[in-house]
Amino acid sequence: MDAFAQDRAALKAVDLAPKKPTREEAMQAVRTLIAWTGDDPAREGLLDTPKRVVDAFQEWFEGYDADPAKELARTFEDVQGYDDMVMLRDIEVESHCEHHMAPFLGKAYVAYLPTDKVVGISKIARVVEIFSKRLQTQETLTAQIADAITESLNPAGVAVLIDAEHQCMTTRGVHHRHVSTITTRFTGVFKSDKSAQERFLRMTQRG
Repeated sequence: MDAFAQDRAALKAVDLAPKKPTREEAMQAVRTLIAWTGDDPAREGLLDTPKRVVDAFQEWFEGYDADPAKELARTFEDVQGYDDMVMLRDIEVESHCEHHMAPFLGKAYVAYLPTDKVVGISKIARVVEIFSKRLQTQETLTAQIADAITESLNPAGVAVLIDAEHQCMTTRGVHHRHVSTITTRFTGVFKSDKSAQERFLRMTQRG
């Protein structure tokens, strides 16, 4: 590729880069959707709805402004020789399906086998929260949590299980309620050693 072509490709990439809308533009988009549904965005009961929706979106998707690696950066090496599994159960998962922007809600179970360092247990829950508060698929979410812990802590293995119900399935489409979706990701010893994997599953009460 010659220099001219490279410059043109670079300019095209800049042009395609998404520009974050302003708060007012986001509220106007909500008004457009209200009108599209057939209601009047100027109706008294709906006047403040765009503001509330934008505020809710800021909370639901705050994970885009957080860095999981930063949460896992502070570690502790003085653990008195502890070398067994560290596991958190029943971490709340509140996320949104990237296909329909509908919520999926459930629990995450996360374990790792430390080598030379551990991290504060609240940081593991925070990593789950950060990745959850983005547009997601459950499969991607499961992998991202495991990969972040692996990259930051270099443990002997990581195990992640998420059990969630998807509102895009219960409130639209097939309308099947109480259907639970389970995804898992195993790395290191949890992948190579079936006894370690089975122990993790038993501790999630699924083994």
